[in-house]
Amino acid sequence: MLFTDDLPELDEEAGYRGPIACRAAGITYRQLDYWARTGLVQPTVRNATGSGTQRLYSFRDVLVLKVVKRLLDTGVSLQQIRIAVTHLRDRGVEDLAQITLMSDGASVYECTSADEVIDLVQGGQGVFGIAVGRVWREVEGTLAELPAERVDEEPLSDDDELSARRRARAIG
Repeated sequence: MLFTDDLPELDEEAGYRGPIACRAAGITYRQLDYWARTGLVQPTVRNATGSGTQRLYSFRDVLVLKVVKRLLDTGVSLQQIRIAVTHLRDRGVEDLAQITLMSDGASVYECTSADEVIDLVQGGQGVFGIAVGRVWREVEGTLAELPAERVDEEPLSDDDELSARRRARAIG
């Protein structure tokens, strides 16, 4: 998992009722109810089993609710979020809290490593990322082994191929 920094252990038996989950995720109860009924984010501690029963959401459920809310806030449509979540579940990713998602406002991407990003809305099509810091270090290491010239210094030699051709043409 990327970007974890020693996450704390969670009490799997603890659950949060709908209004508390809504407050923590920054969503309305209507959104919570709709997402649970349509299967986008269902409570894992206890689902509603009929009239009068309370859903209980785990910490991870609330985390996923907050991620969905953030994706909505960036402009990603609920339909695209649903496609992304479905694609992840089809690939066997049951715990959505264990992955890193990114968005450009139009699509949702799963960051699988520092170099690979998967576009979840476009059917899992792979795209690539460039870690500029890593490229910087590669170039720095390569250039450390090669000679450099300073602007205020005279060139060491005029004997490169292009200079020799120019001299030959000038002489005639």
